Parts: sequence; structure tokens; C-alpha cells
Amino acid sequence: MVKIDNRLFIGAENDCRMGTERLPVVHACKSPCHQQAVGYRGSLPNSHPNYLVLQRDDDLYLNIIDPPVPLFKAETFERFLAFARTKYNSGASLLIHCNQGESRAPSLALLFLAKHIGALPDSSYEDAKRAFERLFPTYQPGIGIQRFLADKWAAIQ
Repeated sequence: MVKIDNRLFIGAENDCRMGTERLPVVHACKSPCHQQAVGYRGSLPNSHPNYLVLQRDDDLYLNIIDPPVPLFKAETFERFLAFARTKYNSGASLLIHCNQGESRAPSLALLFLAKHIGALPDSSYEDAKRAFERLFPTYQPGIGIQRFLADKWAAIQ
């Protein structure tokens, strides 16, 4: 687990834990977290009410993978920001983890730092990414998430 900001942490699958009031957790991985939380194997029909996101108290489970083609939905990122803002504004710290802690979790942290905390430029994904790489030099975003964030940056609020 890496501390990025005063109350913001990025982790990998081995940092996965249940969220608490003081440390809510964003589980940015389909497997195993979203699958276990929702209770399915393989794929989930996109008509399922928890297809993209499941929130349980201090845990947010995202059905998010890291493909080279941007298959992401803006709603996933907006739901993440809403959860993160609420928890962070209440005074809690926040742990965001994915499987390897290199692409999805840091991309969400970057988004939060730019869109909510104001610690990174909000002018574009590219500007935010350049500044974020100084905070988190091991940032290795997948091609798909880079394309998605670059294309949808202004629309994600």
C-alpha cells in the first residue's frame, strides 16, 4: 500500500480488506472482489442491477477490467467519485486497490486528486497524468484506461 496524499492510499490485491468507517475501500477489480461481493463466476449480465458497481457501507466494488480497448462506462467513474467524495469529506482516509496496483487503482486516485482534491491539474488527463507520475512513479496505466480518460476527461464529474 502506497500513501499518495494525506488520506489517500493505492494498493494491490494483497492490500484488499473490508472497508471501515475510518478507511473505506474501493475494490477496482472484477476478479476476485466484484465477483465475490455480487456472487457470480465468469461474466454478469449487463442487465444485473450491480453489473457496474456494488456499494456496501464502506466498500465500493467495481466491475472493472483493464482491456486495451476502452470498454469502460462513465457511470463507473462517476459512482466512484461520488463514493470517494462522500467518504473523504466525512474525514475518512481512502484505500483504492486493483489487482496489481499499477493501472486501475492509480488511475482512479489520479481522477480523485484532480476532480475533487485539486492536488492535480483538472485541465486534461494528460496534464493530470504528468503531475501524478511525480507522486506515483510506478504508474503503468493500460492503453484502454488512458484512452478512455483522455476522451472523457471533461465529461467525468
